[in-house]
Amino acid sequence: MQNEATPHDVMPFFAVVELILVFPAALFMAALFVRNIQPPPYEPAQTARRIVEWFALRSRLGLEVFLMALPFTALVIGCVVVLRRWMSDAALRQAASDTFAAIRGHLATIIIFLATLSAAGILGVVGLHVMTSA
Repeated sequence: MQNEATPHDVMPFFAVVELILVFPAALFMAALFVRNIQPPPYEPAQTARRIVEWFALRSRLGLEVFLMALPFTALVIGCVVVLRRWMSDAALRQAASDTFAAIRGHLATIIIFLATLSAAGILGVVGLHVMTSA
């Protein structure tokens, strides 16, 4: 008797595959941000600059593969996996419905929280800018 994998068994596999496919692009995007938070000769800006240069010097591998093909593959795989799971899992659909109902019920509080979080992020970026440019 052969055991068949259930959808719940393969979800961790697809989650890891998605992370692996998106990691190079996420690393590049993070390096673009980090290289600008400190002057170039200091770390971590120096390492971030090297990462950005590595991608820039390998336009076919860097741009076409790591920044376009792998994220596109992750997008397609993710859409297929989530759609198949959505269609076959009534508990997932019910949980999503319950979540959306809870969000609708507390929308004003959620908006206040997100605005407060955004304000903290903006103040953090401005504070870093003031500290590094002074």
